[in-house]
Amino acid sequence: MGIRGLSGPDESTVAGAPGLRDTRGRGLRDLRISVTDRCNFRCPYCMPAEVFGEGYRFLPRKDILRLEEILRIARLVARAGATKMRITGGEPLARANLAALIEGLAATPGVTDLALTTNAVLLPAHAPRLAEAGLQRVTTSLDSLRPEVFARMSGGRGTVDQVLAGIAAAQAAGLTPLKVNCVVQRGVNDDGVLELARHFRGTGHILRFIEFMDVGTMNRWDHSQVVPARELLDRIDAELPLEPTEPNYHGEVARRYRYRDGAGEIGMIASVSQPFCGDCSRARLSAEGELVTCLFAKEGRDLKTPMREGASDDTLYQMITGSWQERTDRYSEERSAGAGPQKAGDRIEMYKIGG
Repeated sequence: MGIRGLSGPDESTVAGAPGLRDTRGRGLRDLRISVTDRCNFRCPYCMPAEVFGEGYRFLPRKDILRLEEILRIARLVARAGATKMRITGGEPLARANLAALIEGLAATPGVTDLALTTNAVLLPAHAPRLAEAGLQRVTTSLDSLRPEVFARMSGGRGTVDQVLAGIAAAQAAGLTPLKVNCVVQRGVNDDGVLELARHFRGTGHILRFIEFMDVGTMNRWDHSQVVPARELLDRIDAELPLEPTEPNYHGEVARRYRYRDGAGEIGMIASVSQPFCGDCSRARLSAEGELVTCLFAKEGRDLKTPMREGASDDTLYQMITGSWQERTDRYSEERSAGAGPQKAGDRIEMYKIGG
């Protein structure tokens, strides 16, 4: 298949694996694809400005997967059982010709859910074309509606109004249901949680609160800054009554709650207080071509080198399925059990593999 110059593997050469499971019996359902390590924000929990300053050297172009290479791997992962593809970064909208990749992924056999995660600032310029290319949904980030708090949490990049304009553009393009993610840090933005809930209640958008996690090694994670999902729920429920609702699918990251008056729903992603490793069905592809099987992984499996050295689709497929079948990851459970966070330098940075 060729989509504007993006070619994938010959379907006849690769056998599917509908029963693929890791060592804990977890199936492969999701692939999160980082298309760039660059970002126009400097969120301190991901890319702190003091580290990623003007002189920081991001990956050179030659070291980043080409779009046709991403599509080739994605099609093989789909053959291994993944039905959901999510485009991430860095900021994925900073990647040139992204619509061509979206077209290729949308035409990939087995892919039924195609989404993108973005800080939303560039959405007004890109949302219509991405929707036309086959993108189905968008998840945006908005950590506060207060300009001064937003600036602190975005590293001084972008504005609340730009994010809201991006959300409006995505809605107008039909990229819904739209999700809005908020990373909550105690003493930083937790006092604005109700304000966000009131703002998005009744809009049809799904607001999701994420516990501050020790992803990567540079965000100065401190457990004292974690606001447990239970506490957030109690705060919101006291003013805007909630009730739990069923997950959309087995292994869904966010626990869903709906307003009792029918005005929509919110989600809680509680990796710290309520680990969900046992249901995790997600693999990640880094911008430089590593297959990573956990958000907190120390390393991934290099697919780019063998691919560029001429590896066949069958060889790459065996590498992908072998990595999943050998998977033992359960970092959040281990942290919760008292093992504590890994030492600095032991985890892949979040901007390399998305959230």
